[in-house]
Amino acid sequence: MLNILIVFMMFMIGNMIFVSKHKHLLIMLLSLEFMVLSLYLLLMYYLSYIEFDMYMLMVFLVFSVCEGTLGISILVSMIRSHGNDYFQSFSLL
Repeated sequence: MLNILIVFMMFMIGNMIFVSKHKHLLIMLLSLEFMVLSLYLLLMYYLSYIEFDMYMLMVFLVFSVCEGTLGISILVSMIRSHGNDYFQSFSLL
């Protein structure tokens, strides 16, 4: 039960960082990866508790890696085009 509480606190801390540091794309990507890590731990605890296969964890890791690579590619293209990772430095128009 303590492990689930720790994972929930990890998710909430990642969520607070995501909301409060919305100016930099890199900090937002790092907080998203921290939340994905906490969800991975929660899923691992849950699947081991119900004695289920860990195949779903592999699928979850594949999707989280794809999400990370898409975020890094967006970050690199944004830095190449605008010179920084501030959200205020570019407009959508």
